[in-house]
Amino acid sequence: IPKIILLWKQKHLMEIIILFGSNIKKYREQRGYSQRDLSDKLILLGINLYHSDISRIECNTLFIRDFEQKAICKVLNISFDQLFENTDKYFD
Repeated sequence: IPKIILLWKQKHLMEIIILFGSNIKKYREQRGYSQRDLSDKLILLGINLYHSDISRIECNTLFIRDFEQKAICKVLNISFDQLFENTDKYFD
């Protein structure tokens, strides 16, 4: 595979992660939760994401696993579709 294609894919992967973190931040703020509030609610579900982890997720420096995504959706009362909204265009 030529290098240019790998760079293109990497660039778009980063944009997806950026949108993902932005969506978490958007819905967290809509619910009136601080990063610490979200972290505390996740810890009650057995998900050890601390407020500093939430910050890193929203700043796109920490990628989260599928079970963490599910827990975040549960706490924020959103669907996976909402979590991934505005990312479909990168999968065409």
